[in-house]
Amino acid sequence: MDQPLPGAVPHSAGLNQPLRALPPLACDSHMHIFDARFAPSPHWPRTPPHAPVAAYRQLQQRLGTSRTVVVTPSTYGTDNACALDALDALGDSARGVAVVGHAVSDVELSRLAARRVCGLRVNFVSLQSWGTTTPAMLSTLADKVARHTDCGGWHIQVFAHPEQIVALEPVLQALPVPLVIDHLGRIDPAQGPSADAYGVLRRLLDGGNTWVKLSGAYMRSTAQGPSYADMLPLGRALVQAAPGRLVWGSDWPHTTEAPGSVNDAGLLDLLRAWAGSDAVMDGILVDNPARLYGFATAS
Repeated sequence: MDQPLPGAVPHSAGLNQPLRALPPLACDSHMHIFDARFAPSPHWPRTPPHAPVAAYRQLQQRLGTSRTVVVTPSTYGTDNACALDALDALGDSARGVAVVGHAVSDVELSRLAARRVCGLRVNFVSLQSWGTTTPAMLSTLADKVARHTDCGGWHIQVFAHPEQIVALEPVLQALPVPLVIDHLGRIDPAQGPSADAYGVLRRLLDGGNTWVKLSGAYMRSTAQGPSYADMLPLGRALVQAAPGRLVWGSDWPHTTEAPGSVNDAGLLDLLRAWAGSDAVMDGILVDNPARLYGFATAS
């Protein structure tokens, strides 16, 4: 007998579930929590959405995911309290990626590590509480993580425009910790695998120290969702290049898009089209995030 459709999920279009049931321990490796109990940073110009843990649990039920990575959004500046609260609520099935300033102390990094944070996000795209993000800041934070043994296994996550990725290539190549590139490198689907930034991603992936998030497909797509068909060549090229170093993320609650316009089940169907096989899709959803974020492997 068919399972009943779940109810509507806040900030997510449609009622359908993914075409393929997800494997146990599937991970959504990029999402954000917004909770009115936590004030946005004074630098942030927009009113944040209401997207608490309870609403995200509804999305997990609809999609069939059970693990997640909570990423502190630029909305909160360098205050990670909302994300840490979400990690407490979600328990050991969740990991965190924090935002900090370049002068962050070892004590603060240890505090974050004790709360299951396992990476720092360095954002060159969105408005930041400190102003302009620089390559020097990226290198400084990576060096601090590398020297801080309490944060063993941590990574640096970079959100940047394609032209910034090209300009940053020497810095990215030299990072002493694993690197995660956000949102498909924001590569224009009209260029796809022929883009200069894709060439940089390939060289970084070939170096064995870089991961790419298959997330935010709608950010550059000019095709209508939920298929985002113009993103197929780019995603398939990345899967062919390095299937073992890709993770998938919903980017819920989709703050770059019109409210309620993104169908999260469709994003998983797009991943299925990128992957080309159930085994590759399962690796991207289960095995790869387990290695990157330190989740226990399936018994």
